[in-house]
Amino acid sequence: MLILADKRIPEKAKNNLKKYGEVLFIETHGITYPAISGHPDIFFCNTENGLVIAPNIPEKIKQHLQQRKIQFVEGSLKVGNYYPETAHYNAVVTDQLLIHNMKHTEAVVLSENETLQKIHIKQAYTRCNLISLDNTRFITSDKGIEKTLSERGYKVLFVHPKGIVLPGFEHGFIGGCCGIYDDSIFFIGSLNNFPEGDKIRNFIKGFEIIELYDGPLFDGGSLIFI
Repeated sequence: MLILADKRIPEKAKNNLKKYGEVLFIETHGITYPAISGHPDIFFCNTENGLVIAPNIPEKIKQHLQQRKIQFVEGSLKVGNYYPETAHYNAVVTDQLLIHNMKHTEAVVLSENETLQKIHIKQAYTRCNLISLDNTRFITSDKGIEKTLSERGYKVLFVHPKGIVLPGFEHGFIGGCCGIYDDSIFFIGSLNNFPEGDKIRNFIKGFEIIELYDGPLFDGGSLIFI
């Protein structure tokens, strides 16, 4: 298994993450603004039909994926410094759903997943703000996402993002703090240090919770398990 993670997540979290698989730490320069320059969910969209990557991601990252025999498709839209250039790959894709602001979704993400049910939302930083536990339960730090999914009958837990660390910003977002592999949900940080941590624990019963370090929740642009 290969895990994609920002090179700048806390050192203890990096070391603990390595216990679960090979980790490819993402680092870029001069492509987008520094706070998100290593965020996997800015450059990659992982789907049931394969990995879609931004065409301007560093060549050494593409080579690493090729060496690991991980199949991927390059998108047509480059990641840039400004919205929406920073959001084209930030969709949430499950085996049944594709959730994003469809005005800004990379065309390859759409074409590779054309049979999925599409849910259009205003928030194009979808993966930053949304965790899909399965196809019926979600956690979000965006009120608009909560409203749209709730109106469609999904179970949605809203948590305020205050207290989530994202260097350079007042706070990060809940989706960027975590990743799911099988029945385990990995958090970059401890729910004990998050004001609504108990609400999350109750909502995700049935999942194994793995806290990668004992500090505050850290928005590293998601953890992507391939």
